[in-house]
Amino acid sequence: MPAEVGLLRVATWNIHDGIGRGGQRDVARVARVITSLGAPIVGLQEVACGPGHDCDVAALALATGLGWRAIPTRGQAHQHGNALLTSLPVASVRSHDLSIAGREPRAALEVDVQWEGRLVRIVVTHLGLRAGERRRQVARLLTVVRDADVDATVLLGDINEWFIWGRPLRWLHGRFGVHPAPRTFPARLPVLALDRVWAHPRNALSSIATVGIGEARYASDHLPVVAVLRLPPSRPNS
Repeated sequence: MPAEVGLLRVATWNIHDGIGRGGQRDVARVARVITSLGAPIVGLQEVACGPGHDCDVAALALATGLGWRAIPTRGQAHQHGNALLTSLPVASVRSHDLSIAGREPRAALEVDVQWEGRLVRIVVTHLGLRAGERRRQVARLLTVVRDADVDATVLLGDINEWFIWGRPLRWLHGRFGVHPAPRTFPARLPVLALDRVWAHPRNALSSIATVGIGEARYASDHLPVVAVLRLPPSRPNS
């Protein structure tokens, strides 16, 4: 869909290795849902990889016409990790290890993209299952991700935080502001707001909603989230 001037559409989705309702794995179905989102920036979690070949994100990029960046975070025989699909020019890519000893490896993918004369920092992550684990991961994430050298920062991810008064959410709200959090899990009857979009500056988020129609209802165990950002004017020297 055509983008309105000054508005940037972004999405985040835990695709569950392409496994949807009924246990069927269908990467082509995931690609169709991603295309339907109409977002030039899509953060993905639980993107499957296999030894000796590219992640599913390469197939998703080919099917959607988007470029991609990815970092596997778990496993040997069967890996999966975070990925970013985007049609925008990529200025730089970094990864941050958020792993906690004795727990499943975790990471954050940080990609700077250029959009309408602005430099936008996109961070894609998937946090751990234990509260103490998430506290340490959020503390590190907020330390390593900077805002001063970009026009906007957007955090996309499966935060795995269901304690609404927990410290991880309070810390993230303190940095990015309190944004709406639609329920995304489980996809069939969502009760938990695990998948989030935050933006800095705090007033950049114009709207946010889940997509729960068509194949998005059963392509994964999470629903995708789409947000629209209204970003500040480009810098004079850009």
